[in-house]
Amino acid sequence: MRKRVWPAHECRPPGDELQTATTRAPAPPEKTKAQHARATRASQPLAPTTRTRRPARCTTEHNSAADEANATCRCALPQTENSLPSNANLTPQGGVAPSIARRCPLGNRNNPTRRQGLGLYVAATAFATLQRYRTGWWLMHFAGRDGGVTGTRNRPPRLLDQVRGRMRVKHYSLRTEQAYVGWIRRFIVANGKQHPRELGGAEVEAFLTRLATERNVAAGTQNQALAALLFLYRDVLGQDLPWMNAVVRAKRPRRVPVVLTRIEIQRLLAQLDGREWLMAGLLYGSGMRLMECLRLRVKDVDFQRREIIVRAGKGDKDRHVPLPHALVPALHQQLAAVRLLHTADIDGGFGAVYLPHALSRKYPRAAREWGWQYVFPASQRSRDPRSGEVRRHHLDEKVLQRAIQKARHAAGIIKPATCHTLRHSFATHLLEAGHDIRTIQELLGHKDVATTQIYTHVLNRGGHGVLSPLDRD
Repeated sequence: MRKRVWPAHECRPPGDELQTATTRAPAPPEKTKAQHARATRASQPLAPTTRTRRPARCTTEHNSAADEANATCRCALPQTENSLPSNANLTPQGGVAPSIARRCPLGNRNNPTRRQGLGLYVAATAFATLQRYRTGWWLMHFAGRDGGVTGTRNRPPRLLDQVRGRMRVKHYSLRTEQAYVGWIRRFIVANGKQHPRELGGAEVEAFLTRLATERNVAAGTQNQALAALLFLYRDVLGQDLPWMNAVVRAKRPRRVPVVLTRIEIQRLLAQLDGREWLMAGLLYGSGMRLMECLRLRVKDVDFQRREIIVRAGKGDKDRHVPLPHALVPALHQQLAAVRLLHTADIDGGFGAVYLPHALSRKYPRAAREWGWQYVFPASQRSRDPRSGEVRRHHLDEKVLQRAIQKARHAAGIIKPATCHTLRHSFATHLLEAGHDIRTIQELLGHKDVATTQIYTHVLNRGGHGVLSPLDRD
C-alpha cells in the first residue's frame, strides 16, 4: 500500500520519508523493505528538479483547528534543492535542520513570498531588516557620545545632555559649554542630587552664598555660576520665574591689567626659542589671544599683505591683525616643518584636522588640504572626544603657558606676567606710540571702546593725567 502524499498547504508530520511523483516497481517478496528502497533508488535516479524535500515540522502555534486549516504557514511550502541555500542542513527525512527552521508567522495566501523557499524567505527578511536599520534616522551618528546628532534609541536625554544640546543650538563656545555644565552639576550635587525643577530661588541664593562665603570665589566666578543656573531654568527647563530677576549679582571690581615694559619684553623673549619664541612673538606683535594663536591655520596667514586673519575669535567674530616683519623668516620655517609633518600623516592614512560646523560633510576632502592645517600642530595625534576620529589637533595651551612662566623666572621679572600680559603690552605700547584708540579697539576685537579705555589708565593719560604737586618746581 502506497503512503499518502501530503498536499503542499498542510503541515506534514516529522519522520515522513522522501516521496516522489514517479511510480516505483513493487518490491520482490524475498527482499526486505530497506533492500527494496535501495534497489529502487539505484535503478531509477531522480532528477534534481523533481526531487521534493519536505520541510521540518511546523513550529507555528495555531489557536484552533480552523486556524490550522486556513493557515498559510511558510513552513508547509515544498522545498527543492534549488530553493534552499547552499549551506542548508537537511535532515534524513528531507526536512530542514533546526538551525534554519524557525517559527513562521501566518500570512496572506496571495503573498508572493509564500511561493519562495524557506532559504529565500530568510535571506529576504534579513536583508530587509538590515536596510531598515541602515536607513533608521536614529542611527545618524554625526558625532560621538557628546555629538550634536546621535542616536538616542528611544531613551530620553538626560538633563546635562539637554543643556549641551541647547547650548549647541545657540552656538555657544566649547569653553562656555564646559563651564556651564560644570556649575549645573555642582548645583545639583550640592542639593542632594534633586532635580532642578524641585528647587527654586532659595536654593540658588543659598548656593551662591556658599560660593562667596565658604569657597571665597571671585565676583566673576560667582556671576558665571549664576549665569549657568539662569540658562538652565530659562532655556532648558523653560521656566521664567519672578525670583530670577531678583537674584543679586556680585559687583565685579575694576582691575588694572599687568603690563610689561619694552625692556622686560625683550628679556622675556630672549629666554625663549624655537616654536615657543614664535608664538610669544605673535602674541605681543599682533595682540592675539592665546587660543586665537593656537587655532591659527595656514590659509589665514597672508605674507603678501603682512596680516593675519583671526577666525572665530571671542564672540565668534573675525578680525585682521598685523603680521610682524621680524617674525616672517621664523614663520616660514615653522610652515616648512608643518608641511613635512602633514605629508607624513597623509602617507600614514591620516592628515585630517577638525573643521568647524558641517564643513567636513560638505567638503569631505577639505580636512586633508594644506590650507586647513594648523600652524602650530600637536606633536602627537589624538582622538576627537566627540566624533571619535583620530586626528592631529593644535598644540595644547599649557605648552606655551609653562614656557612663559619658566622664561619669566629666568629673566628675573617680578610682575605676575602670563600669556595674556603680552596682549595688554601690545595695546599699551601702541597707545604710547600715538595710535588712535579706535584702531586699537579693532585690532583687539573689543565690542565696546570702554573696554579699550582701560589702557589709558595704565598710561595715566586723559582727564586723570595730572602732575603731582610734589613734582612741581
